[in-house]
Amino acid sequence: MGNRFGFWAILIFVAGSLIGATNSAIHEYKNETFTAKLNARFFDGGNEGLYASKPHDLNTSSSSSSDDDHHKPLKGKSFIRFDDVTFVRTIESASKQNPMQSTTGLVEAIIFEVKDRNRIGGHFLKSDVICCTPDLADTGSCSLGEVIINRESKDLDWPRQIKTFFKGNKTRVSMSPETVDITKTGMYYVYFVICDPALDGTRIRGRTVWKNPDGYLPGKVVPLMSFFWYMSLAYLLLGLVWFVRFVKFSKDIIQLHYHITLVIALGMCEMAVRYFEYANFNSTGMRPMDVTLWAVTFSSIKKTVSRLLLLVVSMGYGVVKPTLGGITSRVLLLGVSYFVATEALELVEHLGNVNDFSGNTMILVIPVALLDACFIVWIFSSLARTLENLQNKRNMAKLELYRNFTNALAISVLLSIAWIGLELYFNGTDPLLGFWRMAWIVPAFWNVLSYGLLAVICTLWAPSNLVHNVQLASGDIYIHSRMIDVSNHLGANATLVVSLAVCKAGAVVNGIPLYQVKGSCSHKLAPSRHGGEDC
Repeated sequence: MGNRFGFWAILIFVAGSLIGATNSAIHEYKNETFTAKLNARFFDGGNEGLYASKPHDLNTSSSSSSDDDHHKPLKGKSFIRFDDVTFVRTIESASKQNPMQSTTGLVEAIIFEVKDRNRIGGHFLKSDVICCTPDLADTGSCSLGEVIINRESKDLDWPRQIKTFFKGNKTRVSMSPETVDITKTGMYYVYFVICDPALDGTRIRGRTVWKNPDGYLPGKVVPLMSFFWYMSLAYLLLGLVWFVRFVKFSKDIIQLHYHITLVIALGMCEMAVRYFEYANFNSTGMRPMDVTLWAVTFSSIKKTVSRLLLLVVSMGYGVVKPTLGGITSRVLLLGVSYFVATEALELVEHLGNVNDFSGNTMILVIPVALLDACFIVWIFSSLARTLENLQNKRNMAKLELYRNFTNALAISVLLSIAWIGLELYFNGTDPLLGFWRMAWIVPAFWNVLSYGLLAVICTLWAPSNLVHNVQLASGDIYIHSRMIDVSNHLGANATLVVSLAVCKAGAVVNGIPLYQVKGSCSHKLAPSRHGGEDC
């Protein structure tokens, strides 16, 4: 009881610590500070992959700042909008300014597509500064006190530069409402930059709203909404086929079939909840906390139960041996540990900042990766022992079953290794250029692979008379083999009693009643002194 309370306490703590985090396509800035870098002060306003506005909306939209921007049709339009962004400088900084002076400090919002990143700063001037210095200003290359931007490209409007000036000795200034329309697909960044050292200690409040043509989903996850829809249908189809066989052979169901049913149900629920979560996010720009928590929890439970299913099947549970024996507690411990680690990672990924690239999850990836490695090692070592055991017993039906399962598992591992190598290759190059549009394929691949393995297990262990006989024979073979030991200790009469009990119970081996197997029932055993009969 104490362990369960501790687990839920950790879960609630992690979820509660993320309540204040950005959980939508709206990037909120809550009285945050600027960070010094070279000769500038930076604040990262966010980044997302954005698709270009649809052509029929371009002639009705503009990049000018106006209150009417909020009333323009949003369908088909892609933009970054600055809402209620306010800069607050320190009282010491404001008190040094002339109250009659019109401009006493500058904060710049820089919007750029990642391919234009080398056009910001003194890179093209062979300088490592970001803000214009007196020497560079004397050459006419830039304006003193402003961010250096190379305007010699064909696209003179980008990177976009929005200036906001403090006035007199006021401590705060607000940006005018500004909407920047996106006419070119790319990975976009927003930086707030201060070049004036007198503005040290300035803080930022407000928010920016990022929108793609068809909704508020960040660019790299836009295709996932449709993917989850199709995966929901795939799990529904698998569930219907499984349910039909489950009902048809209801008398032949074993414990393993219930576990498989649970995994199918969890997968169906996870995909459905994920789809509705993304659909709501896309239409409103907000991620409801309750829906997201349900989606994350379903995902974590399904991943955990799926791995446990692979593990116990590899151990021969329900087919080679009726129970897990003394290792049940270790299996459950690994499962609980994996669930906690996965739940924490999923919470940070889905309730954290919506930036398309963030390193916040790296620390949580490590324990999940280590536990996955434990599962893989344990699964294959268990498979090796199970195959060896079946080979020694010359149980060809079960051996063929497990060989097919091993082949499917080996193929999935090879595909996983190849896919990880492909991911490392793309991440080793510059992932910020164009690969963000394929980022959705990464989670999609793992979902498809998991579904494929589940389909293989459903095929190999589908409820049927034949499979039932092959599977349930494990316990009968165990009883039959133990009769030899009983005979050694208690004599032939005890063997006859056990043999009669097994035969009367209708035990089967590979689909053949045990009483028809040569030597299974002691047909030629003489009755005991107390009377008896053969099978």
